[in-house]
Amino acid sequence: MAGQRVGVGAGRCETGPVRAEVEKIIKIIRPAIQADEGDISLIEVDEATGVVTVELFGACVTCPASTQTLKAGIERIMRDRVPGVTEVVEVNALGMSETFVSL
Repeated sequence: MAGQRVGVGAGRCETGPVRAEVEKIIKIIRPAIQADEGDISLIEVDEATGVVTVELFGACVTCPASTQTLKAGIERIMRDRVPGVTEVVEVNALGMSETFVSL
């Protein structure tokens, strides 16, 4: 499946080799994130570019250190342990959040 986009955002249910490895790593790091009252969800893995898209929940949404956690923590771990991962981005940082705001 190299070169294919796989994941929820791409509208496909297939699991490529990079996505499978990313899912394993998320299961490993999730307890540390949950210990700080946050959580993480895998949205998409673009196997062609190596970009992993995640969504952070709970305390992570308002935490001023969440960007640091994402880049220096989650992304570093993913790049070290999953060949092919080039970057981890957060869905809200892309302006794609489905969270609605009432005024």
